Amino acid sequence: MRVYQTANFYFRMSRPSQLLLITAVYGWGVLVALTLPGSQFDPRPIMAGLLPLLFVSASIHYANEYADYETDALTVRTRYSGGSGAMQDHHAPPATALKAAWLALIIGISGVIILVVTGSLPLVTLPILVLGAFGGWMYSLRPLALAWRGWGELTNAFLGGMLLPVFGYAVLSARIDWRIILLTLPFALFAFDNLLATTWPDRSADRQVGKCTLATRWSTGRLRTLYFLIWVGALLVMVFLNGRILPAPIFWASALILPAVIWADRTYTRQRSPFPSVLVMVLFLVIQIAGWLVMLAYPSAITV
Repeated sequence: MRVYQTANFYFRMSRPSQLLLITAVYGWGVLVALTLPGSQFDPRPIMAGLLPLLFVSASIHYANEYADYETDALTVRTRYSGGSGAMQDHHAPPATALKAAWLALIIGISGVIILVVTGSLPLVTLPILVLGAFGGWMYSLRPLALAWRGWGELTNAFLGGMLLPVFGYAVLSARIDWRIILLTLPFALFAFDNLLATTWPDRSADRQVGKCTLATRWSTGRLRTLYFLIWVGALLVMVFLNGRILPAPIFWASALILPAVIWADRTYTRQRSPFPSVLVMVLFLVIQIAGWLVMLAYPSAITV
């Protein structure tokens, strides 16, 4: 029973729902790479890229649990904010999360180095994952502690919304190009709005411990304006990409999220739960994955 409880403790701290979302975003990047001329589905590099990614992602979550121990203990958690609550529920010291973070990071980075050296992954994947690990750790920890200095939302949106699918794309394509960067920009913008919404319920606790998120620094009116401008910007980028590098069927399918976007805009700062913003981000991702799967089934419909 003790072994099970320990495993469950570390599993909860790794934030499995977020790891599942990370896997989906990674898979989206892989799908886009599969639409390239001459590309073929090969599960070996896909799994080779996913395994170290999950360890690095878990290390970032552990580091965040360590850094946010005080604010997570003060806030009222929602399903999407306030940390995992595992350390608080088990009365574990913060150092527990930091030790787990280092172990997961060493396994993840060592793994990707070995896979690159043995030719299982292209060389370009190594600097991408190292950059992601560095950015993820510096999001929470010193010397940068970006989440504590008002840069957390932007950093996290870049790492999870853009760098992550770029990593999946690079695993199969062995390169980075402007196509994947532009395709991921709307998702990164929706992720930014999601982060604005998930930091909103924690603003009181964050203020008490000196964590300077945008929610603790900006007025409600200014936050609402930013939220509105960001999602409008995401839609405008999609309009620009339509028929260029974003296939028209995927563009029109993505338009189905508009009611959810408006709902999220109307509820932001007016309710504690960030669910509407989370829903927008997840729906957009699901549509992208489904759309690119259809495009793979009917390659003549792909516009590049």
